[in-house]
Parts: sequence; C-alpha cells; structure tokens
Amino acid sequence: MLTCKQITELVTAYAEGQLRFMDRMRFRLHIGMCGNCKAYVRQLQVTARALGKLPEPEIPPELQAELMHRFEGWKAKR
Repeated sequence: MLTCKQITELVTAYAEGQLRFMDRMRFRLHIGMCGNCKAYVRQLQVTARALGKLPEPEIPPELQAELMHRFEGWKAKR
C-alpha cells in the first residue's frame, strides 16, 4: 500500500489521469482507507476547480517580454 507521503507526491498525476492502472488502484485503496489523504485529495480537487473558474490574468506586454527573456536565459543555462 502507498504511504501518505507517496500520495502527496502522486496526487497531481492522479488528478490529471496520468497514473498507470495499478498505481491508480493503489492510490484509490489508500485514500479509501486514510481519511486525512482523502480530505487532502478532495481539497486539491476543489481548489483546482475554483482556480479553473478564474479569468485569465492580463499580463502587460513589458512584463511578458521580461519573463520570456528570463526564461530563455534560464533555459540556456541548462
């Protein structure tokens, strides 16, 4: 069975449907037996739905250009 720490590491992949069948079953088994992890997963799902309803923020062109410049610099260093 997965541990609570493993649940927190896998929750995004679970929410996005990226877990393999057996991992998904182990995940569901754990949250079925662990009230704290079940609450954690529910909280993340509610948060994601609420954030999905927010309008896209408007980013000023100057800020977007600066962010892209910094990203390209970061990418070049890798």
